[in-house]
Amino acid sequence: MKPLMLHGHERSITQIRYSREGDLLFSCSKDSAPTVWYSLNGERLGTFLGHTGAVWCIDVNWDTTKVVSGSADNSLILWDCETGRQLSKIITKSAVRTCNFSYSGRQLCFTTDKQMGQLCELHVIDIANMAGEEHINEMSCRQTISMSETKVTSCMWGPVDEYFITGHENGEIAQFDLKTSEKMKSVREHSLAINDLQFNKDQTMFISASKDHTARLYDTESLEVMKVYKTERPVNSAAISPIRDHVVLGGGQEAMDVTTTSARIGKFDARFYHLVFEEEFGRIKGHFGPINTVMFHPDGKSYSSGGEDGYIRIHNFDPQYFDFQMEQ
Repeated sequence: MKPLMLHGHERSITQIRYSREGDLLFSCSKDSAPTVWYSLNGERLGTFLGHTGAVWCIDVNWDTTKVVSGSADNSLILWDCETGRQLSKIITKSAVRTCNFSYSGRQLCFTTDKQMGQLCELHVIDIANMAGEEHINEMSCRQTISMSETKVTSCMWGPVDEYFITGHENGEIAQFDLKTSEKMKSVREHSLAINDLQFNKDQTMFISASKDHTARLYDTESLEVMKVYKTERPVNSAAISPIRDHVVLGGGQEAMDVTTTSARIGKFDARFYHLVFEEEFGRIKGHFGPINTVMFHPDGKSYSSGGEDGYIRIHNFDPQYFDFQMEQ
């Protein structure tokens, strides 16, 4: 399985996202320049220039016409996907940690960090309200939910945009109602911060990745834990295959400890587990630093990973992968 190596970022990768068709791969990193690539051959299509700090999050809407990115420079920028032009910019009081388009693409949610005396907040804004406005204050947001207890580290829209699912610094996962802003449900199965949340194909389940060395599979509606995937190191990202009963986990120890570690020890492998049996059945080496983000291609025939080393690796699965069956 020879990967495509994409090296256009100067610093560590923070998040990657596929377009719905899977032909484009969007990436952001600590170097302030979100980038878009052709997933088929790894060619860089262009960059989005406008941020002045590390970019923590990126998302693309359903029809791949708009891109949004959130940064440590206290801003969220909406871009035109085709031209790379900045459509509008929201100035926030603290760093933007997560951002997501709603399923309809008409709304946008983002969360800001708890820092500089500001509370962590989840904001919702209508895309129509941003049209033609070059700079917007976060006071223009349609809805704001204050997180007084703990910082949101991962967030996504629930099915049919009725609620949000948030992952927190203390290991809590919660649902917040879009209409009332009230917390509907919450569970705390993880003991440390949640780094990533990703749905399965039909959004009936999602997987969480945590610093407590585990990834957990949840029922979307009830937040009941269905499966647990254990490792020896912090899990930074986890994804569910759209066509097989497989999950991939990426992680490694804290970035500040990397200089004392050899990549040959296997601390930076992408690890594959069976969705149902919770058993590890494969590892893929390559990164020489912790893996910060992983995602399956929408057709399930490949996956991508972005690491602390600044590389994105696109792995197309060999035919043996599709023939592999777990022993019952």
